[in-house]
Amino acid sequence: MRQYVFTILLTATISLVLSWAVWRLSLRYRLYPGIRERDVHKTPTPRLGGVAMYLAILAAFAVSAAMPYFAIIWDDPVTMFSIIGAMTLIVLVGIADDVWDLDWMIKLGAQFAAAGIIAWFGGLQILSLPIGGMTVVSSWLSLTLTLFAIVVVMNAVNFIDGLDGLVAGVCLIANGIFFVYSYLLVRDTGASSYFNLASFIAAVLIGACLGFLPLNWSPAKLFMGDSGALLLGLLMATSAIAITGQIDPAVIDQPDRLGRSQLLSAFVPILLPIVIVLLPLLDFGLAVVRRMGAGKSPFSPDRKHLHHRMLDMGHTDRGAVLVFYAWTAVVGFSMLLLYVFSVYITPGDYWPAVVFGGIGILACLAVTLLPTVRRRRAPVASAPSLETHR
Repeated sequence: MRQYVFTILLTATISLVLSWAVWRLSLRYRLYPGIRERDVHKTPTPRLGGVAMYLAILAAFAVSAAMPYFAIIWDDPVTMFSIIGAMTLIVLVGIADDVWDLDWMIKLGAQFAAAGIIAWFGGLQILSLPIGGMTVVSSWLSLTLTLFAIVVVMNAVNFIDGLDGLVAGVCLIANGIFFVYSYLLVRDTGASSYFNLASFIAAVLIGACLGFLPLNWSPAKLFMGDSGALLLGLLMATSAIAITGQIDPAVIDQPDRLGRSQLLSAFVPILLPIVIVLLPLLDFGLAVVRRMGAGKSPFSPDRKHLHHRMLDMGHTDRGAVLVFYAWTAVVGFSMLLLYVFSVYITPGDYWPAVVFGGIGILACLAVTLLPTVRRRRAPVASAPSLETHR
């Protein structure tokens, strides 16, 4: 565990320093675009924060190669270099899009290419669905599922990048939960070493987001741009596939070495990766349906994302971000507690986690709807002035 903590702190430090450097350089050379109609911010802000995050993650990968504790993840260097190659491709395309606003077909093609590098050359594919011993019998089906899973998560994360600190904070919380889960799952499946690729990537993402968030918190000095959001989505999908898509169903459905049931852990591998990006996935799905229903491209920008709707309800920028944090934490921790309670504390008893999740969801729902309730109760006043939103 100390090596993971070291990785988080190292990545966070490098991310913070490089984010500050990118911010200063961007201001000096005016490397920032103008304000768009759908933007919330009112002053031009640099969008190259993803470059700092990428370099920090790259540094963490390089340091891990020299650490004997992480030798197990470098046993197959092709996989690691494939991930690095996919990261590099998606960051370069993201930078180009932030600067020149690329056509959505070019961006989508690059996303599938990056996913293909990881799935085809890196060998990280969804090989099994750990429910009742289900396995993906076709290699082409496995490759197809993997490609679409990575691309969907990348776009889901990118779609919610619309408020200061939103993506960095949501991904920080989500990867923190996933790190704990992946560490416990690897231990409970009897692995000889607790150092694994999924936990390592989650730790690196925690550090990258932690270091970037101070410059991205409202009012943001620096945005991560498409390069950062797509990078986070790519690595989050990769870490989930690295552990949950390759678990042997025959192993995880058996009692662990202490004789405890692992039935629930057969379902959590599928549910948790989805749950931790539930809000981005929901926003992505609604956007695709909304835009295609209007006869537009599913990737055409608009001002109808969930965070825009939160602002329209009456939430402040920071308030909306904190509500998103709360939803991510409550839903993610509920799934994690479901595993912890059933396996470690009260085997077979899921109710404590269900009660926690139920209370948390009701509290989040109340906070989400609070501005609407206040508006209905407030006396009729003069029409409010219009605001410009991102």
